[in-house]
Amino acid sequence: MSSLLADAHRRLQEALKYVSISEDAIERLKYPKISLTVSIPVRMDDGSLKVFQGYRVRYDDTRGPGKGGIRFHPNVTLDEVQSLAFWMTFKCALLNLPFGGAKGGITVNPKELSKAELERLSRGYIEAIADFIGPDKDIPAPDVYTNEIIMGWMMDQYNTIRRCICPAVITGKPLSMGGSKGRDTATAMGAFYVISHILPRFGKTPPQTTVAVQGFGNAGSEIAELLGKAGYKVVAVSDSRGGIYSPHGLDIPSIREYKRKHMSLKGVYCQESVCSIVEHEVITNEELLTLDVDVLIPAALEKQITEKNAPQVKARFIFEVANGPITADADTILEEKGVVVFPDILVNAGGVTVSYLEWVQNRLGYYWSLSEVQSRLKERILEETNRIWQIHQELGLSFRTCAYIHALSRLNEAMSARGTREYYISQ
Repeated sequence: MSSLLADAHRRLQEALKYVSISEDAIERLKYPKISLTVSIPVRMDDGSLKVFQGYRVRYDDTRGPGKGGIRFHPNVTLDEVQSLAFWMTFKCALLNLPFGGAKGGITVNPKELSKAELERLSRGYIEAIADFIGPDKDIPAPDVYTNEIIMGWMMDQYNTIRRCICPAVITGKPLSMGGSKGRDTATAMGAFYVISHILPRFGKTPPQTTVAVQGFGNAGSEIAELLGKAGYKVVAVSDSRGGIYSPHGLDIPSIREYKRKHMSLKGVYCQESVCSIVEHEVITNEELLTLDVDVLIPAALEKQITEKNAPQVKARFIFEVANGPITADADTILEEKGVVVFPDILVNAGGVTVSYLEWVQNRLGYYWSLSEVQSRLKERILEETNRIWQIHQELGLSFRTCAYIHALSRLNEAMSARGTREYYISQ
């Protein structure tokens, strides 16, 4: 088994020690149901032809059609996509969504492509996987370096191939193409609900809580701003090029506006169109992870905290907004240090939850207001947060293991309903 997927499976093995499920279910969850690798030829703007590698993996669809994002990144591999699809399987079960787990990706640096090349690549990807996806089969969504515009191109290409108007085939689309209000901020909003619900149980109030956020993309920048507006002291943020730190706190809306205009991070305070540089320290991504803060939020890529840097982590709480940012070996070290980790399959589940709501709205042809969407998201994610808290209180296990136990029980129910070894032996 590949390294990243093997690491993901270690979390499953830990949960299996505390829950009794069918041997059939365990066997089925060892392997992805189907993995697709495709070549995507793209005519570049200079007339040359370049072929990109693409992937789509449906890990399990026992509970419903596959659901999972598509990422564009130079480090995308089949191993990574399979691991992400594995996590999606448990995430959807944990949130009690009628979906299985899936994921997709293309090995590409999108920053090196023009908008026209990016569109041709996006449409070419759908050309290659059109038979593999569908509203009742597998429903993609945005992920790292993909957005609503790319999702719109992909849905339009699928519609052209199928000669239909099928908005439910892809979520995270523009509103004008059947997207849902609140989908663009859903991952961060879900994380915010979890964080603001959990921290008071540990006696932490916003003014006395310092936060560092690694990753300043869609989810990272949004969660930083939400926490700042709620009174938390966000003292550090970073993107792929590095980060900034100020013990006095950062003005996140101003930093977001500066980055939008200049594509870089600086400690600034903006008033209308004028931005002034304020006192701050330039730090690396690695240094951000070891800052002495109350809350650390990894919101970039997987495998950011490993056995090498976990001993230097000083945060008391970690909320995983990224997928798989902590390795299994690092988990063990952090637990021994007393660091409380809240897992990705809960914390970043707001995105897939509102994707589900978008899919429902597409099929109904009836669309909800932003307040309705956020209310439904909050109700569902806090219901599962409370259940995981309850399991933690009962068993005294890590929150990650409790989340997997909860998800496993739902997956087991769905698999057992189809008949297992235990059923047939009993006959």
